[in-house]
Amino acid sequence: MLKEFKDFAMKGNVVDLAVGLILGASFGSIVTSLVNDIIMPPIGLLLGKVNFSNLFINLSTTPYTALEEARAAGAPTINYGLFINTVISFLIVAVVMFFIVRAMNQMRKPAAPSPETETKDCPYCLSRIPLKAKKCAFCTSEV
Repeated sequence: MLKEFKDFAMKGNVVDLAVGLILGASFGSIVTSLVNDIIMPPIGLLLGKVNFSNLFINLSTTPYTALEEARAAGAPTINYGLFINTVISFLIVAVVMFFIVRAMNQMRKPAAPSPETETKDCPYCLSRIPLKAKKCAFCTSEV
């Protein structure tokens, strides 16, 4: 049983999946930093010095000026600013993944044409003949 597990764990697909997950997690933290530290501050500045990570709705009766203050007090809050940051992070990841998949699809060699796309049926004898044929090789009819 241990040998079977070792064989399973060392298969190429499992190792590739593990590498992909590790790279994906690292990429996620890079995108989160990009959104929180580079993209959102200028947007917040353009919108009147708004800090999106500090936007929240306080559900308690005690007023709080900052999200960290409400969290420290254990107050219930709806953190829509953090949600906005998360949505923007997701959109960036989705766009990057789209471009990566698109580039990989363009690098793939086109599939070899199948014999069916290179031939057609003779309308007279129904034999398969090349698309460029002007006469059927089987019944000698003009096509």
